[in-house]
Amino acid sequence: MVGRDGPGRVVGTDSRVLFDALTTVFTDLGFDALGDAVFRDLVLARVVESTSLLDSGRVLNDLGRAPASYATMKRTLARAGIGNYRDQVAAACFAHASASGDISLVLYDVTTLYFEAEEEDDLRKVGYSKERRVDPQVVVGLLVDRGGFPLEIGCFEGNRAETATIIPIIRQFQARHRLADMVVVADAGMLSASNLRELDEANLRFIVGSRVTKAPIDLASHFRWHGDAFTDGQLIDTITSKTGHKSENNPRLRAEPVWDPTAHSGSWRAVWAYSQKRAVRDGKTLTLQENRARAVIDGQKSARTPRFVKTARGARSLDEASLARARSLVGLKGYADVGVMPTEGSGSLVAAVAELWSSA
Repeated sequence: MVGRDGPGRVVGTDSRVLFDALTTVFTDLGFDALGDAVFRDLVLARVVESTSLLDSGRVLNDLGRAPASYATMKRTLARAGIGNYRDQVAAACFAHASASGDISLVLYDVTTLYFEAEEEDDLRKVGYSKERRVDPQVVVGLLVDRGGFPLEIGCFEGNRAETATIIPIIRQFQARHRLADMVVVADAGMLSASNLRELDEANLRFIVGSRVTKAPIDLASHFRWHGDAFTDGQLIDTITSKTGHKSENNPRLRAEPVWDPTAHSGSWRAVWAYSQKRAVRDGKTLTLQENRARAVIDGQKSARTPRFVKTARGARSLDEASLARARSLVGLKGYADVGVMPTEGSGSLVAAVAELWSSA
């Protein structure tokens, strides 16, 4: 565009407004208590773009912030690692969550971070990967409030089982803030039978997703009297064994047992929900897995032995029984409730959990 004084002149191309806005948020959360401007700049650069430490200077320049030298950045990270930065950040997060929300209920989940490194070390190790990657990784556990705000974080060896991370994180959180009573919500893969017992013995209340493989045991009465027929939105209120070995449910009785702490001392309350939408999604997944299994059996595809492939006398074949059993359970989602909503209706429990995960 040409004006009276000639062509327009570009006087700046950085995003200083964005940097200032993020700095305000950083301060409002109480993180400025660290008193480390270089560390703050590195955090903000990482929020804007997930890149390397070396490339963080470019991001800061784009934000209109003069970056520290690369050597200073490295010294800053080293200082943060050996100092009490995590303690100060955790204290600030707790103060913010306490002032603006409710920390009586927390949600836990994990993720993995991969590294482009050829060699493992004490922390970065090759471990379980849903994507079947063989890169060194670390396992990160995160505890958040019901709104998804972070409260506690922990980093574990890449070969650490996900189920072995939740207890240390919860105990660390309790010790740091001297907490005793709270409700823990986690998905099925996060908790083993031993973890559940530890949480129970610590007098913590919790809601955990049940593994679908427990459905035949928990729903033995339903399968005996109704087969594998379910209706969309159906809820079944029953019990689940604490150990997974022996059920206190008598399938010869048509009615599902109503959990009672005295009568069912070896069980917890369990609610199973059926969704037609989930059943369709689960069915598609099983069909893909079946096709993959058949391709491996027919020699059309070489891979690690996938699900539904069994080997006998050196020959591979489709595990028809396991596939049929899996298809009979599509659409089901279970929840074990320990002391959280013992007298609430099953619909209230399922709705509450769904709302929690969607908000977090």
